[in-house]
Amino acid sequence: MKKVLSTLALLTAMTTAAEAHFVVLKPSSDIVEGNKRIIKLETRFTHPMEGGPNMEYRIINSGAYLNGKKYKINWKEHLIPAMEGSTKKVPMYTATFKIKRPGVYQFFVDPAPYFEPAEGKFIKQITKVYVETFGLEDGWDKPIGLKAEIIPLTRPFGIWEGNTFRGRVFINGKPAANIDVEVEYLNTKGVKVPADPFVTQVIKTDENGYFEYTIPWAGWWGFSAIGEGGMKKYKDGKKYPIELDAVIWVKAYPKPQEVK
Repeated sequence: MKKVLSTLALLTAMTTAAEAHFVVLKPSSDIVEGNKRIIKLETRFTHPMEGGPNMEYRIINSGAYLNGKKYKINWKEHLIPAMEGSTKKVPMYTATFKIKRPGVYQFFVDPAPYFEPAEGKFIKQITKVYVETFGLEDGWDKPIGLKAEIIPLTRPFGIWEGNTFRGRVFINGKPAANIDVEVEYLNTKGVKVPADPFVTQVIKTDENGYFEYTIPWAGWWGFSAIGEGGMKKYKDGKKYPIELDAVIWVKAYPKPQEVK
């Protein structure tokens, strides 16, 4: 019986690994032009390629940085089903943000650690997304001082499908060498994959924390660099490791019809 239970636990952990956890942080647009002044934001903790389940999620810090200045985001909490048809409800959040002045805004959320019993650890994902406004593009490659942060080396807006996205991972202010970076598509179109390994793509940083990935098709793509963040006590009185992840979301646009 113990062997059967151990096997089931292993299979559960393998299934969880196949479907990576992601804090999704998505603006209504990553490029603002014309008379627009309002950005709508939404965020949840989920498995984006699989469309769920949604997990418990609490924001402890957030904001929008422009040229070193931090602006506040006022989030509204909504309760949504943990899974389709489930009676259990978990939070997601929405907000509207008024553009104060032109430039590149770095939006971020810093959530409370989430305990994942199947993996025996906490997961904390500090997540960023960029919005370019009114043609001013400076500052997209500047860090904003997060504990876990991906600094883009490819401009994180105005990306075509097929472009290669490059970044550098910092955990606790230091380049994160030889760690996994999980990549998932925010699947809003019901895309089917042939097998589990296609759900989450995995690449490694090099010895200096650099990574790159060629985006295969259009849509929102998340990159989660898997780091370590110490230990934390759970309600059972035991201490468990904290997986401290740096997450960034970018949008790839479809190729123009004329060149397909």
